[in-house]
Amino acid sequence: MRRMTLMGRNGPQRCPNNALVTIVRYVRYRDCRRNHVCHLGGHTVDGCTEFIPSGSEGTDTALICAACGCHRNFHRREEYSQLVCGCTSHPSTSGA
Repeated sequence: MRRMTLMGRNGPQRCPNNALVTIVRYVRYRDCRRNHVCHLGGHTVDGCTEFIPSGSEGTDTALICAACGCHRNFHRREEYSQLVCGCTSHPSTSGA
């Protein structure tokens, strides 16, 4: 997950409460696109629907899918982002 401050012409963008607005970018790896019979001149994929890492994050095995055994690069990459305001003026839900 990457966090970036939204920059404008006059510096960082701010929400109406004067808090910084940041962009949070998420990456998700979906279905496997590896062609398993390429060497035979055909085309078939294994049907793995989502990347599941084999090991914990930061290790080499985290790049191998536990479901199909392929490297993460064979899986379709899906990126999306979300604008997040750093406002602290929202009422607290705890207490009372």
